[in-house]
Amino acid sequence: MNVRRHLIPRTALAAAAALGLATLSACASDDAAATNNKGKLDVVASFYPMQYLAEQIGGKHVEVTTLTEPGQEPHDLEISAKQRAQLEESDAALYLKGLQPNVDEAISQSAIKTKIDATTLTSLEKHGTEVGGHAEEHDEHEGHDHGHDHGGKDPHIWLDPVRFGEVAEGVGKAFAKADPKHRATYEKNTEALVKKLKGLDTEFRNGLKDTKSKVFITTHAAFGYLAERYGLTEEAISGLDPEGEPSANRVRELQKMAKADGVTTVFYETLVSDKTARTLADDTKLKTDVLDPIEGITEKSRGDDYVQVMRSNLKSLRTALGAE
Repeated sequence: MNVRRHLIPRTALAAAAALGLATLSACASDDAAATNNKGKLDVVASFYPMQYLAEQIGGKHVEVTTLTEPGQEPHDLEISAKQRAQLEESDAALYLKGLQPNVDEAISQSAIKTKIDATTLTSLEKHGTEVGGHAEEHDEHEGHDHGHDHGGKDPHIWLDPVRFGEVAEGVGKAFAKADPKHRATYEKNTEALVKKLKGLDTEFRNGLKDTKSKVFITTHAAFGYLAERYGLTEEAISGLDPEGEPSANRVRELQKMAKADGVTTVFYETLVSDKTARTLADDTKLKTDVLDPIEGITEKSRGDDYVQVMRSNLKSLRTALGAE
């Protein structure tokens, strides 16, 4: 992990104590978090989408560290003792409650002053493997358990540019409260990021408006918000759990549905095995392609940041759905 920490030497700490600075810090206003020895707001992000927000909004005034290493599947992340200590030393934690239970627990138990839960900054919904009204077209699916939800609500809000923009606005306000000295910069950066995300939303709306099919198959149900936003239907092989194994009935359902709805492609992702997707594709003589849930950026990612990978996802969806 690339942990960018700046530890204060013990001699400096002793001097600070002698001057009574420790007491001064303890009595500081709730509206202003302490910053590290470079004068930056020290932010711990739970995984890549939160890291992206922190870096885009904070700019040069924040020092961002992520708990989830690039290439690491975030859902079942284990928090080390070192990372727990890191949380205690940081000014703010930015996370998405419900996606990483161990992160939720570590942050709730920490004494960190500014805790920013992205799920409180936008609306969440319950998604299973059928989204956008498609269930009405396939009554034989009724009764099948499509829940697989993290406690009832789908946490994958960052894959909807509109909801992600709402989260960005909330994060900007939280940074400004924690570090009011740089409020103007945070507000300016937040405005620029929201504008970028609105542009991305427009690209998706225009790019997916006229397609031959509206149905796509993925390995796990990460794209419910995206599908709902752009009038598509996501059918997931394994529900919201990326490591889940589909039942034989579910596989048969997907095979039948793929034929009925003109599905051409089974999408898999970069951080989990593509075995199930390829097996289903081989059995149904479909293509396979990557639809990236952007839980981390690696050398396999089709882009260097969130926006680039989202545009790659749009290109893949347009091809699979037969865009006009």
